[in-house]
Amino acid sequence: MDMTPPPQASHTAATDSAARKAFYDAIATHSLTPLWEVLHALVPQSPNTPCLPALWKYADVHPYLMQSGQLITAEEAVRRVLILENPALRGQSCITQSLYAGLQVIMPGEIAPSHRHTQSALRFVVEGHGAYTAVDGERTQMKPGDFIITPSWTWHDHGHHGQVESDAPVVWLDGLDIPMLKFFDAGFAENGSEKSQAVTKPQDISRHRYGANMLPMRYDAPFGQTSPIFSYPYERTRETLHELETHADIDAWDGVKLRYVNPATGGSPMPTMATFMQRLPAGFAGKPWRQTDGAVFSVVEGSGSVRIERDGKAWTFDFGPRDHFVIPSWHTAQLRSQPGCVLFSFSDRPVHQALGIHREERLS
Repeated sequence: MDMTPPPQASHTAATDSAARKAFYDAIATHSLTPLWEVLHALVPQSPNTPCLPALWKYADVHPYLMQSGQLITAEEAVRRVLILENPALRGQSCITQSLYAGLQVIMPGEIAPSHRHTQSALRFVVEGHGAYTAVDGERTQMKPGDFIITPSWTWHDHGHHGQVESDAPVVWLDGLDIPMLKFFDAGFAENGSEKSQAVTKPQDISRHRYGANMLPMRYDAPFGQTSPIFSYPYERTRETLHELETHADIDAWDGVKLRYVNPATGGSPMPTMATFMQRLPAGFAGKPWRQTDGAVFSVVEGSGSVRIERDGKAWTFDFGPRDHFVIPSWHTAQLRSQPGCVLFSFSDRPVHQALGIHREERLS
């Protein structure tokens, strides 16, 4: 059967194509573009992130962190950080399209000078002792596994009390909403006039005031929508995970997973980022799940693996203590651990929930 289009049809198609091109060229001079040419890319049938799953082995990263400590001072760098860049977003200083992550190192005797910025920040301590973070006149010591908040537009600095000759550097994971605020054109900063801010409050007074399942009679939300507690010590978190693993049901997808909360609201500690800690019991083989919020993980203790799938592609990462990995939006993931492990993670879930766009599927 002859499928050749009649001469008139070919002529019409060619004419239409030429007419459309001329039309597109004409409207382009007025900064216009046709929606019908990009509609499917703008509104895809499922979430379609360009981000890729990735793993950063601490054994590979650690030598470079130490080398950076020899090449540039904390004062000169302002913040001595190696950014964890998503392999698909190189040069954009982000681990997902909305989140920034990096590993910061401070050497004994150093001070990372005081500044403030509109971006919210979290610190999750990876390694070492002897460092502190100060926020608005209050200091807290940094110990491995501690989760510490720097609320938006608060003065903060970091320091290491140790002696250069005998003490080790301290490393922590920085998580910030830098790309999110960049999207809104709302990110800016201010440097302090002194390297270290004056300490005006007793150490950890915020935890005593707000962290005992009680609030002052006239609670004034010192940091707005951000938690009034800026340090959540791992010692207490670990004890809770252990008790729940021993006495509570184990979730088939997450093991024992808890979310950090703002004690005044029950919501996330920060308005733009949610934080979690979970324990995978020994022999855990999790069921698959996926969610619209991309998540960044830091391995606190133990070892395990994560299998991540999307569109017929699969990645399997074996992880151990202090390793970091990212599970991008709407990638199916399964966690496993033969010896058991503890994982810290953070994501942009509060923003998804506030906008009513968060989706999660727990698959069988």
